[in-house]
Amino acid sequence: MNKQILATSLAALTLATSQVAMAARDYISVVGSSTVYPFTTTVAERFSRATQFKTPVVESTGTGGGMKLFCQGVGESTADITGASRRIKQSELEMCNGNGVDVVEVQIGYDGIVLANAKKAAPFELSRKDIFLALAKEVPNPDGSETLVANPYKTWKDVNPALPNSKIEVLGPPPTSGTRDAFAELAMEGGCKKFGWIKAMKKKDKSAYKAICHNVREDGAYVEAGENDNLIVNKLVANPNALGIFGFSFLDQNADKVQGSMIEGQAPTFDSIADQSYPVSRPLFIYVKKAHADVVPGIKQFLSEFTNERAWGDEGYLADKGMIPLPQEKRQQIATDVRKLNALSNLAAK
Repeated sequence: MNKQILATSLAALTLATSQVAMAARDYISVVGSSTVYPFTTTVAERFSRATQFKTPVVESTGTGGGMKLFCQGVGESTADITGASRRIKQSELEMCNGNGVDVVEVQIGYDGIVLANAKKAAPFELSRKDIFLALAKEVPNPDGSETLVANPYKTWKDVNPALPNSKIEVLGPPPTSGTRDAFAELAMEGGCKKFGWIKAMKKKDKSAYKAICHNVREDGAYVEAGENDNLIVNKLVANPNALGIFGFSFLDQNADKVQGSMIEGQAPTFDSIADQSYPVSRPLFIYVKKAHADVVPGIKQFLSEFTNERAWGDEGYLADKGMIPLPQEKRQQIATDVRKLNALSNLAAK
């Protein structure tokens, strides 16, 4: 047997073995973002009630953690789907592809990131510049020079005289969280760019610029509270002086306990996130392993349920859970693409 025939035979055997292994698992495995988790769980429950398939097993691992699990390879021991509260990174796509994983991208809706506090406390009105100065590891020197210093600000009033004279204490997600990534990009960097000399660094030294704008202080003012957003809500209720960072859906579901801060004059609402006038809003995704779609029972039907108007439409049950729907035309296009299971080849493709 020549080498080419042997290689072809081994590849076919590997594929067949992989398919048999996957066929041994008769339920869908979903990992990923804590923000996407309640939406995926809701779809999973509806899907299992409406079909003969087993209820998918959904785990909240954070966006970054989910990507690592999802991109490990194909086979029964690997996840079929991962949720993400940001788009997949080029490095993650390359990791997936390097492990033989063809990735199908599905944008499912929008979400806003909120800075919330207990309803019994006074509401905050912040700018992205305020947020950057309060939470960045290094900030522009208060003397006005174009230099950086370790963040000296202890109270919100130190940051901006118009803000309360209360200690800066913000509970938020860890670095593995897509919410953390999106917050750094949309809120922190949004404020960082207000300083012209830092903004100018982006063209000269992008990594240095990103480090300044995205690095969060580690002196206790920012407290990593894990991937459990419900835990943050409970801590805010117990500590009215603290602020917490999480997705709009958790604010919506806990509106009796917490309130969202105004950011640059915009309150986090369903409408302000849908029309993108709220400055800290982001897209939400699920990513599907193409190789599993024809092997693990129910994946195609699960995707059909997720992209059905009764789920993600303007009046769908996911909107009732706090997810902001995509425009109808975009939903129709994505639903069509999902049926084709087109793999994502590079991030410039969409």
